[in-house]
Amino acid sequence: MKPKNAFILALTAFIWGTAFVAQSLGANYLEPFSFNGLRSIIGGLTLIPCILFFKNSDNTSRKDLIKGGCLCGILLFAATSMQQIGIQYTTAGKAGFITAFYIVLVPIYQMFFHKKTGLKVWIAVAIALLGLYFLCITEKFTIEKGDVYIFICALIFACHIIVIDYFSPKVSGIQLSCVQFFVCGIISVPFMFILETPTITAVTEGILPLLYAGILSCGVAYTLQIIGQKNVNPAVASLIMSLESCFSVLAGWLILGESMSPKESAGCILMFAAIILAQIPDKKNIN
Repeated sequence: MKPKNAFILALTAFIWGTAFVAQSLGANYLEPFSFNGLRSIIGGLTLIPCILFFKNSDNTSRKDLIKGGCLCGILLFAATSMQQIGIQYTTAGKAGFITAFYIVLVPIYQMFFHKKTGLKVWIAVAIALLGLYFLCITEKFTIEKGDVYIFICALIFACHIIVIDYFSPKVSGIQLSCVQFFVCGIISVPFMFILETPTITAVTEGILPLLYAGILSCGVAYTLQIIGQKNVNPAVASLIMSLESCFSVLAGWLILGESMSPKESAGCILMFAAIILAQIPDKKNIN
């Protein structure tokens, strides 16, 4: 993996981690489908100027763009909806831990496409899972209704990563990201009005977290994910992006003054160690 790709994916994880505060605040004003739908549309609108600026720099297949964008948008809608619904019935720590199970699911999915994942990556996955447990689980671990929703979310996010791995070399990353957001937002609209009661007042009161989640978490971070994943092993990419949990804890410690226990510190260290291990090149790749 090129250092550039690793940096882009780590930046993606950083934005997602710090955006957790915005998502939590947004939930105080808007229900799940309303929040996800509006922030997705905002994310898509944010990318239109970028597409117009770079319109002559990519030879993108329109067929692959539409197919990939629609598939990614459907998966993104399903995953984020399950996550927003599930987090209402479980703790944030458990939600973060269970969501990050995609780091195990991605290499398992790859087996079905006859793509091998090396032993070193599997060891890194195991270390990362242990780190995530230390980082996220502070209470007695019991299975609740919300945990099932979050696990379904992890299953879908793993599919999303695999689909991006397939389409990102074929199309413009910015255009693919833009299409997926509009698809996700459009699918959310009927659910917003059938199952929820969004109001102009609620949108106005929650506009700051909505804009932060829409512009940064969606428009910027998900686009960086697509660009950073290009020609990168999805298993390694998922490991780097799982640093989101570390960055959310560190942001709370540095910005909000939240305390960080020795157990959480150990979890962060294990997570970073796993990422470093996954980046060490194999002997056969060293000239």
